Amino acid sequence: MSRHGVHRLTWYQGPRRKAVLLGALGTTVALGLGATVMPLLAADDLSIRATADTTATTVPQDGDNGAKTTLATCPARCDGNPRGARDAVVQFAVTTLPTRAVNIRATLRVHSWKKVGATVTAHASTVDATAARPAPAPAGAALASVSEVRAGFNEFDVSALVKGNGTVTVSLAQTGLETRVYWASSENRNTDLRPRLEISYDMGSAPAAPATRTPVPTRSAALPSPPARPTPSPSVSPTKASPRPSASPSPSPSRPAGCGQVSDHLVPSCGAWWGMYAPSGAGDGWDHGAAVARVEAQVGRKFDVVHRYHDFSNAGSNGAFPDAYQQQQMREGRLMFFAWESRIFSSGTVLKWSDVYSGRHDGTIDAVAGRIRATGVPVFMGFDHEPEDEPGKGSDAEFVRAWRHVHDRFAAAGAHNAVWVWTMMGWSGHYDRYAGLYPGDKYVDWVGYDPYNFHVCNGSTVWKSPATTVGGFYRWLDENGIGAGKPRMLAEFGTNFNSADPDAKRRWFEEFPAALKAHPKIKAAIYFNSAGMTTRTKTCDMTMNHDASALAGFTRAGQDPYLRQPTGGAS
Repeated sequence: MSRHGVHRLTWYQGPRRKAVLLGALGTTVALGLGATVMPLLAADDLSIRATADTTATTVPQDGDNGAKTTLATCPARCDGNPRGARDAVVQFAVTTLPTRAVNIRATLRVHSWKKVGATVTAHASTVDATAARPAPAPAGAALASVSEVRAGFNEFDVSALVKGNGTVTVSLAQTGLETRVYWASSENRNTDLRPRLEISYDMGSAPAAPATRTPVPTRSAALPSPPARPTPSPSVSPTKASPRPSASPSPSPSRPAGCGQVSDHLVPSCGAWWGMYAPSGAGDGWDHGAAVARVEAQVGRKFDVVHRYHDFSNAGSNGAFPDAYQQQQMREGRLMFFAWESRIFSSGTVLKWSDVYSGRHDGTIDAVAGRIRATGVPVFMGFDHEPEDEPGKGSDAEFVRAWRHVHDRFAAAGAHNAVWVWTMMGWSGHYDRYAGLYPGDKYVDWVGYDPYNFHVCNGSTVWKSPATTVGGFYRWLDENGIGAGKPRMLAEFGTNFNSADPDAKRRWFEEFPAALKAHPKIKAAIYFNSAGMTTRTKTCDMTMNHDASALAGFTRAGQDPYLRQPTGGAS
């Protein structure tokens, strides 16, 4: 798979995906650090590829511009030619905007290789972008300008052109520099550099519908209690007790009748689970239990779900899971979500999906399945979180075959307490792949995705509301029937802060429960609380507790009755 947009680089001790070899730390604990390179545009409402582009020119030597890997702009006097003007023309087809979309924001992103002192203005255009060498047309309405072309992506606000679905054609005209500026076209071999139209929007009010009663799952039972003495982990024994939250939240408000039940696939009958990924480090002996407990102490409640990433080493805390810390967390009422990666964190070895389904790693699969079975309680299991960003592992069809093989080995081992979560990025740039990555309803219990409000962390300036952040892939799933009837999970989610509005992140968190209620198929939301999500800067920090205002908002969200199940981490 080609990678798109600005990327985030993440360093991990085993609890996440896409590892590369960084070395070892100490002699007794393998440091499974990894680097993750992932699209920051995951879960944007729409990220649209150009359907056509060309350079409009009257210069005979320019030839077939519709097939070139570069676009060009230049003023009327260009490289000494008084009739050498060139306009870059890009066309997009907007086809999937919901009819209730409001507050539509559209940004054209085009890539230049050099920083130059030219002013470039985006205009509405009537030029045929499919033509080989069209002549420039009179400029339409000016939409936005950059006063200096930057090296990298340049952004133009073209929201005025996007009022709904249809064809959008934009021309770029240059002044201030009488030589050509080159831009990557949709034929460029590097798909990261191709022009994009990024669209975000809010949803307007729907027509009033007759009140309906949400059915309570018919197959439900109280959440099973874990065994009093879980099987000891073969990999690690904690040397100190994990600190437990000291704050005592106020009692939960009364809940409607029928709430408080949990299905055999861990679906709460009302509301949604509230979860956390919190990284650990060498300073605390990689005690991820303590890492979670510290955050719980800050927010005054336990989390319902704890998320952690593991590898195929079948050794140490990275691979021999559940470890002792996780067993302790389960004893205290939390659900575990094990994201299992087909790689070896400590060495950076990436396994191919063909290696998995061929049986080469069946010993590891069976060992993990046996430990999962021995817990005696339901646990969330995922295999290769975000496989669409794993080009080295194989084809989409091979991912499906590997997933089914792992699932079937667990079933054969009697690990029927594994609840399978299929987790995608949810990025619109991969909408054409998701049907081919879906293993089938028989093999999937939950559908997960990873929406983020990255704001300036990805070089954009768009601030997405919680509803906009979670809504894009949610609607796509509804419209395309993938995982129909399955509960949905935000296997990761997060938001940056806004340096121009210190309380924006607090408000974002406070608005988050309402966004979940508006998307009722989401039955679990897990915050990815790592500074390694992006490069931390004065304008970028995705952690939920990076300042007091953000922490206050997150704490308030976690006290909402919708996220306070009367089981698990409600207290």
